[in-house]
Amino acid sequence: MSAIRKSIHNGFLARAFAALGAANAVSAAVEGGRKPRARDLQELGIDPVSFGRVIR
Repeated sequence: MSAIRKSIHNGFLARAFAALGAANAVSAAVEGGRKPRARDLQELGIDPVSFGRVIR
């Protein structure tokens, strides 16, 4: 595998695991009645300020 293909492949896997970890953290926070971390929300493409205004 070329160096370029390997770096793309590794970057994809790193982003995928980061997104899964952020989704898990946000889900646990919401289920526990806590506010999720802004970094986790941003990783998922959710605006942290807007998230606080959602009516549950």
